[in-house]
Amino acid sequence: MKRIFEILLPAKIDNTIHGSKIPCYVFALYTTVSLVRSFIHLLAPDSGAGSIAGMDLTVAGADGIIFAFALWGSSQLILAVIQLLVVFRYRSLVPFMYLMLMLEVLLRELVGRTKLVSFAHTPPGAIGNQIFLPLAALMLGLALWSAYRQGNTDK
Repeated sequence: MKRIFEILLPAKIDNTIHGSKIPCYVFALYTTVSLVRSFIHLLAPDSGAGSIAGMDLTVAGADGIIFAFALWGSSQLILAVIQLLVVFRYRSLVPFMYLMLMLEVLLRELVGRTKLVSFAHTPPGAIGNQIFLPLAALMLGLALWSAYRQGNTDK
């Protein structure tokens, strides 16, 4: 168990990939998705609430919905910048970032089930959650397993 924690939170945070490189490459692709989605929420006139998520923006308070989606985009952009730093500078944190990604998706799922909202269709993010949660779990497992098998997390 101690080795798992050393892999997740290495004493030396650097650009070393411990174990398989596949989780790092997949994380780089996910980071690209994060950047795109954050810019959509920030820059689209309706912040993607109507045009992408299918929310009815003809209701009273639609400006607040658009504003909230744009704020969400700003938070996503900050997270995407951190993800970019991990991809390009601190790759030893990729397993930890998968753990954070899984937590983020689980919390989004919880919010989606407890704060019910009407959509004209299933938003891409809801579909993405169904893809990214098992993918993140698989990549975390591969990262931990391959680094554990490699046996040396302090290169």
